[in-house]
Amino acid sequence: MKLGYCLIPSLGLALAAFAQMSHLEGSKWEQVKGEGNPCKRHEHAFVEVDDQFIALGGRRIQAVDLYNPETSTWSTGKQPPVELHHFQALSHDGKVLVAGAFTGKYPRETPVSHLYFYDPSADAWSKGPEIPEERRRGSAGAFIKDDKLYLVCGLTDGHRSGWVPWFDEYDFSTKTWTRLPDAPRGRDHFQAVLIDEQLILAGGRRSGEGGSVFAPVIKEVDVFDFKSNTWKTLDQPIPTPRAGTSSLALGNESLVIGGESARKEAHIEVDALDPKTGNWRSLPALPGGRHATQPILYKGRIYLQAGSVTRGGTETNTMLRIPTRDLVAGNRTED
Repeated sequence: MKLGYCLIPSLGLALAAFAQMSHLEGSKWEQVKGEGNPCKRHEHAFVEVDDQFIALGGRRIQAVDLYNPETSTWSTGKQPPVELHHFQALSHDGKVLVAGAFTGKYPRETPVSHLYFYDPSADAWSKGPEIPEERRRGSAGAFIKDDKLYLVCGLTDGHRSGWVPWFDEYDFSTKTWTRLPDAPRGRDHFQAVLIDEQLILAGGRRSGEGGSVFAPVIKEVDVFDFKSNTWKTLDQPIPTPRAGTSSLALGNESLVIGGESARKEAHIEVDALDPKTGNWRSLPALPGGRHATQPILYKGRIYLQAGSVTRGGTETNTMLRIPTRDLVAGNRTED
């Protein structure tokens, strides 16, 4: 016989919380073993294109690393023509799209002037459309919707100042840029997430504000509704404000993984936001802190590769993964 939660509200809530904790108990991150030796890197991107995982960019100019998840093997691709770092890569038309990136050395990095593409089938790089000079920035959020590229927020002056709330659209068919309504606040060192018709901005900071690079983290969560063409700020802030986060959509939730703040160690927290309710919940933490990378969702697992394990840059080349079946909200078995 099942005990109805409505009979005793306080007991019902306790049982619900226990059920969720018990269900997540078997879910944990594990290190993925693979043949080959990918580069150590951070402030890079990690993206899946046609069943192949691609790690590219980051500090310094390094070769592309390609991972075959079916054979668990790494191979090496061509170096980019310029140093590209601090960007959220996208899969588009069989290629990796790099947009809203920085180039150069800390702390005076400069925004990259063009989009760049990497074609894994040809192992070739190409320069894409130019970004309007007055809208160039690095460490911006990026996503594709209806075959259009969107860039949001970012930083214009390395790690010193110039965080911006800009929101821009690039139409691949007409080859035109359009300015959209500014976000409620500027932020950098975050990743954008699109769920249905809503864009979610959670995590990040304003690098250089008050003379500090790592401390000015942002707690507010901003959401853009494409249907109404308006922004709003959710009532519930991110549980642990941090930047350098890895984000993706899982079901109807936006995940924020790891990150970086003023403390020495990178963050291990993994949080999930339901943008419809504005509520957050905690998911299994990383086995060790990690920031400055990007997650891949592939065949029921989340993958996270390379990045930095401390504030700034203590690079790794390891890859983690976790099954998603037990993580999806509402996907809970009952006795």
